[in-house]
Amino acid sequence: MKKIGLVTITYNSAAVIEPFLQCVLAQSHTNFILYIIDNISSDNTLERIKKYPDSRIVVIANTKNVGVAAGNNQGIQQAIKDGCEELLIINNDVEFEDTLLEKLSSQLIVLNCSLVAPKMMYYPETNLIWWAGTKFNEREGCMTNHIGIQQEDKGQFNTIEPMDYAPTCCVLMKKEVIADIGLFDEKYFAYYDDTDFFYRIYKQGKYRLFYYPFIQFFHKVGGLSNMKEGGAKKFKFNDFYVHLFTRNHVYYLKKQQTFWGWYNIVYFFFRLNLRFLFSGKYHLNFKTFLLLQKSYFQGLFL
Repeated sequence: MKKIGLVTITYNSAAVIEPFLQCVLAQSHTNFILYIIDNISSDNTLERIKKYPDSRIVVIANTKNVGVAAGNNQGIQQAIKDGCEELLIINNDVEFEDTLLEKLSSQLIVLNCSLVAPKMMYYPETNLIWWAGTKFNEREGCMTNHIGIQQEDKGQFNTIEPMDYAPTCCVLMKKEVIADIGLFDEKYFAYYDDTDFFYRIYKQGKYRLFYYPFIQFFHKVGGLSNMKEGGAKKFKFNDFYVHLFTRNHVYYLKKQQTFWGWYNIVYFFFRLNLRFLFSGKYHLNFKTFLLLQKSYFQGLFL
């Protein structure tokens, strides 16, 4: 068994952390260390973690909220220092089968690739697909459009194939990827840090990511950031999500330094405001409108 370092970020995760820990500790692949990076939770997240005394659980308690990107970097660096050969970046608002690690690790060998991610389903709407792959389109600014999102799963995406991006809700990689590509860009804080990471892999062209659909994996979308109010299909975004997602979208496009990147920055401005008015995903008030505008221009100067 390869030694796998699992890295997860907690921030007021009390409502989701125990089912996650139960899934981790039930894994058939037992040679792992779970690094829990806590961004100064104010609830009883850490007390709940203490209910699971296992030497494979390592808690790194920050004294301030450093964000998702920096937190992942902390866990990755410690995992590599501790001799982990593979790294699993994973959310803790997820539940999964007890062969997740075994299957993903074996696929790195079978597929001769450097990264692999499972099909991800909504939870509790467990018959709805959240992610079944992403292919970058440079004309569209290499966005993370989820294949199959909100479709009922009828096996239509049960083909193992190479992809350009996977959400860091769950992606396993060889440690060599980090050594070559580098860590996550901490300016993002949260959202688009994984997009930026996979864009760098995509541009370099050295490492292959595969989508592997034969694992039961369920994501409680928004369970950590409370990014939205409502279910899988009917919801509204909160201010935290509106600010960071808008700002980081622009910053990500700017970093590309390409014609299509700048084109999509301009296009995004008009699409953003139309979505605000007509999508039904935003609170229609002046406060949210102003937040969108401020966040957009912050991204240009980040």
